[in-house]
Amino acid sequence: MKEVFVRPDRCLGCRSCQLACAVAKSKSKTLFGAVTETPGPRYRLYVEQSGGLKVPLTCRHCDPAPCLEACIAGCLYRDELGLVRRQKDHCVACWTCIMVCPYGVISRGVEPKIAVKCDRCHKLEVPACVQACPTGALVFAEADRFTAIIRKSAAEALARAAE
Repeated sequence: MKEVFVRPDRCLGCRSCQLACAVAKSKSKTLFGAVTETPGPRYRLYVEQSGGLKVPLTCRHCDPAPCLEACIAGCLYRDELGLVRRQKDHCVACWTCIMVCPYGVISRGVEPKIAVKCDRCHKLEVPACVQACPTGALVFAEADRFTAIIRKSAAEALARAAE
């Protein structure tokens, strides 16, 4: 199964991923339309800085998933792809999922008051955040493919250093 992996060494902190996420979740699906919507669309990805690195954080669809296990209303469920998804009409705004998420990437929707989280743009072939990243800091791949990318990058860096 493909995952969204992060290469923090490539992240510029430009937040293009956040903007693309918000547009993808907007009613209009366009930047201009999203800006004029009320309430405005919420992004589901957060760019945080730690030390000198900027790190995009999004739902990891954990297994086991603390948010899913803590959801008292049955709003959160795991779909056929293994993604932790939500049924917004079941959310009772208790915010238990927010309290237990180890990455802090579930937020409160403004209207209606429901939990908002990444669904990995399940209707798109490649998540909007990954498509928008100008530096390749976000990679949508299977784990084996991602580690191969990292190995190749490390080998190239070592070869350049040896020159």
